[in-house]
Amino acid sequence: TETRRGDRRVVHSLGDGTVHVNAARHEATFGFSAVFDAGASQEAVFEGSGMRQLVELAIDGLSCTIFAFGQTGSGKTYTLMGPLGQSEAQPAAPALLGLMQRSFACLLEQSRSRGPGLALSASYLEIYNEQVRDLLSPGPPCALPLRWSKTRGFYVENQLSVDFESLEAITDLLLQGSRRRRTSAHALNRHSSRSHALLTVHIRSRAVSTQHHPHTVHVPPQPSACPSKQGTLCFVDLAGSERVKDTGSTGQLSVEANNINRSLLALGHCISLLAKPQGKRTHIPYRDSKLTRLLARSLGGSGVTLMVACVSPSSRCLSETLSTLHYASRARRVTTRP
Repeated sequence: TETRRGDRRVVHSLGDGTVHVNAARHEATFGFSAVFDAGASQEAVFEGSGMRQLVELAIDGLSCTIFAFGQTGSGKTYTLMGPLGQSEAQPAAPALLGLMQRSFACLLEQSRSRGPGLALSASYLEIYNEQVRDLLSPGPPCALPLRWSKTRGFYVENQLSVDFESLEAITDLLLQGSRRRRTSAHALNRHSSRSHALLTVHIRSRAVSTQHHPHTVHVPPQPSACPSKQGTLCFVDLAGSERVKDTGSTGQLSVEANNINRSLLALGHCISLLAKPQGKRTHIPYRDSKLTRLLARSLGGSGVTLMVACVSPSSRCLSETLSTLHYASRARRVTTRP
């Protein structure tokens, strides 16, 4: 669409993790851990983003989070999942699969090589209009309450966690849940995600001698019960930031856009405060939105987090592109102590 419209290309990758934005009144250079331009393959993104290391850290008991962030239509869902039209009946071409399916394959490969001691399960939620909804439970998605406890931090009550042992099983869960996600068409994107989606893979490695009860997912482990490790791998597909006047949204669409923008603003605010040096930090307002509550652990706690910032190289998207790059630069300054 952008090419047909004759938009100019204003974003250039200079190699070695540098992005240069060059437009009429704006010239800026940003540095990141890695930059992938329009010609990069999905495999290059997987190998070059450190995703493989995150899978290994999660198996070792750390909580790892992968965010896709950026303007609506900039390719977040594609980067995480691959092409939109895929289903169990029509799988995507292997080369086009996104970070999620590649991570699942890597996780299952690792778990097979480590023997029978790993138990894997997955849960899949969306935050739509500030309501948390389970994408895996049968029937129409209903809102679930968010609770807080000293041992677990913020958690979603009664969410379904499904055990899986094969790549087919977890891919089916992903596709089944994604079909139930709220999307709609507007001026900038035919399949705009109207909710933030969080797919979490729980990895429990247990000492082989201890008994395993598959249905005790929700019970916090007793400190002395068994020397097991619990890691998580959480994929967060954020809804796109958007200006209501650019998308032509009215009515329900604009209510959704306001809720999306409000939660992204809360997330940005938490990231800005976390990026300050340790001594200058004030209170971090995780309670400002459901999104920041659910991500409190990954943002400032004991997690390892990868942020994938997606931008359009088009001149028409300049202001959104600059704001995404500034947001990602702030996120890069956040350090946690996993």
